[in-house]
Amino acid sequence: MVRVRIAPSPTGAIHIGLARSALYNFLFARQNNGKFILRIEDTDPSRSTRESVEAILEGLKWLSLYWDEGPYFQSQRFPIYKEYAEILLKEGRAYYCYCSQERLKAEKEKALKEKRSWQYDRHCLYLSKKEKEKLEREGVPKVIRFLVPSERNIVFEDIIHGRIEKSGRDVEDFILLRADGTPTYNFACVVDDALMEITHVIRAVEHISNTFKQILLYEALNFKIPYFAHLPLILGKDGKKLSKRHGAVSIMEYKKMGILPEALVNYLALLGWSPGGDLEIFSLEEAIKLFKLEKVKKSNAIFDFQKLEWMNSEYMKRSTNERLLMGVKPFLIERNLSLDKEDERRLLTIIEINKERSRNLNELADNIAIYLKEEITYDEEGVKKFLDEKGKENLKELLKVYEDLTDFNKETTEKVLRELANNLNKKPAEFIHPLRLALTGKLVGPPIFDVVNVMGKELVIKRIKKALTLTLDNYSQNN
Repeated sequence: MVRVRIAPSPTGAIHIGLARSALYNFLFARQNNGKFILRIEDTDPSRSTRESVEAILEGLKWLSLYWDEGPYFQSQRFPIYKEYAEILLKEGRAYYCYCSQERLKAEKEKALKEKRSWQYDRHCLYLSKKEKEKLEREGVPKVIRFLVPSERNIVFEDIIHGRIEKSGRDVEDFILLRADGTPTYNFACVVDDALMEITHVIRAVEHISNTFKQILLYEALNFKIPYFAHLPLILGKDGKKLSKRHGAVSIMEYKKMGILPEALVNYLALLGWSPGGDLEIFSLEEAIKLFKLEKVKKSNAIFDFQKLEWMNSEYMKRSTNERLLMGVKPFLIERNLSLDKEDERRLLTIIEINKERSRNLNELADNIAIYLKEEITYDEEGVKKFLDEKGKENLKELLKVYEDLTDFNKETTEKVLRELANNLNKKPAEFIHPLRLALTGKLVGPPIFDVVNVMGKELVIKRIKKALTLTLDNYSQNN
């Protein structure tokens, strides 16, 4: 059975790179009827927080990347790592190192001055029994180092990058357990992946350098070596490493911006892989069927926030009004807008006429707020252009007609406006533009008679009267 895992360190919220790795692991597991496992690599208590763990869980759930097993916590597995480290010590594949940080620092600085690369010189491997006993009596702190077989090459076949090779001479005797008994990343990772029977390790390309060390550990402990697939980097449009200047990097920041999780999942899937053809919009279920790990590209992926926003707008157009209402409610509450159960039908109608003009839930909430708030903000250029003397005169004429209208709906309000324009030998646009500005404060928006219909007679009359009191001077002062 295929078994994959995502293993974040709880030092912050889930970010784009981790989310993409989680998604690819999830897709591969579901596609192969396998298991998707969550492991929290919290071996560093000084940097790991419960808040970060909760943020990771929340982020994965928001993206609908539900795990089958876990979360497992490495901090609860220290005795297991110690047991396997002692096996390596007994077999002569590891040794105690008593070197102080001062000695190691001095050796590194010496190598730097001599313009040569530095590796640990195995000083403690060659200590005599007497020297070791003396260090033990003195209570000198010690770590456990792995004895790298330097006379051989380390080779593995990466699913994405093909054959990768490195000489053992280029890998130093790395630490397995620190002096305080905590395991290093490479050691804990191998022990856990083996005991959790992970078949495929799908992770970021930065981990290739770790893979050589991990393969040596798999072999030394007689563990089965999994398949490896290293995913390309995600860069900003400027070709530099993704950072806050390229857009939010925490997944939950995108939620706050009003991005739909299904749109973000779709976009993440395309950061390094393509289903082929012109297909860009697909569901998580479709991605499970289409995804091919071996088709993931070697080249770096480019994160384009504008493309994500476009994709999100496409998802909003295709979403049901009920789905969007569920998503937009928190944004309306943030704006202190009361939501009565009886208003939901009206909200669904408002969403229907505004969703194609909203790139995200935040924008949708702003557009909905126009129908719910007492006061609206008017576009200053619009006030200057359409609420001049001529525009107000047209609004006054329209107000008389609308006040007398008993059957107030989309069809009747359009009909009487066009009749009014015809009777006064004017164009309908001369009434429509001031009306839109009066009702919404904006120059563009949904079809104006849809807006009139949803707002209803009382609010339409109220907004027109308010607009007639506006002048550019008092509007500028109030805003």
